[in-house]
Amino acid sequence: MAGKKAATLPRKEYEKELLRLQTELVKLQEWVRASGTRLVVVFEGRDAAGKGGTIKRVAEHLNPRVARIAALPKPTERERTQWYFQRYVEHLPAAGEIVLFDRSWYNRAGVEHVMGFCTKEEHQLFLRQCPIFERMLVEAGVLVRKYWFSVSDTEQQERFRKRLEDPLRRWKLSPMDLESITHWEAYSRAKDEMLVHTDISEAPWYVVESDDKRRARLNMIAHLLSSVPYHDVPPPVLELPERPASTGYQRPPRDLQTYVPDHAASL
Repeated sequence: MAGKKAATLPRKEYEKELLRLQTELVKLQEWVRASGTRLVVVFEGRDAAGKGGTIKRVAEHLNPRVARIAALPKPTERERTQWYFQRYVEHLPAAGEIVLFDRSWYNRAGVEHVMGFCTKEEHQLFLRQCPIFERMLVEAGVLVRKYWFSVSDTEQQERFRKRLEDPLRRWKLSPMDLESITHWEAYSRAKDEMLVHTDISEAPWYVVESDDKRRARLNMIAHLLSSVPYHDVPPPVLELPERPASTGYQRPPRDLQTYVPDHAASL
């Protein structure tokens, strides 16, 4: 059901704090790289709950060789015959890496279960195995952080409407997304059952109120930073070298190369 929406955080305050938090994320990244830590961050929630925008802000200033986004497409026919978690295992981080899962193995607890893409037996097996799987990750030294982005029904519908009207965001909508509106309560029950089985002490769920996207982004990033015992890693000492004297190199004439037209000059 719809809840009371918090006042939108002013843009100036949001951007100032976001920059500060992103600076800390770079420090976290360097600590992960230097210490050989493996960090998994799971982003889950309803369609249009704000996961993608938050992931974008988390990764914006990070090195893609250290921090990467895993957004898996629907499984292939071969993957459908594998152990369910198998296709996700290959995307887990090695030492010194961060993986941000834009949806994850929890697809089976949500859309697959609600839309009938898996059997009841497969769903129940997932709920039994998932805590074991995550405990194995934690016991192996992987840091696991799981965030559920919670959006109200009215806010979700408004975001869907805006996406339908915006040619730059229309691609974010699929028939499956729109169908989720008619399955609101089924998704709610599925989420509740998922939390009962998978909110474990070794890898707990953290709920992010996301009707205000700005607050959600700041709150999620701040929590992630507070949950990891990172510290400053001194950067290597770099010095800009002197440019050597010319040895007579001559640049080829411009008409020998094809240049991009100066579109900006027409503005």
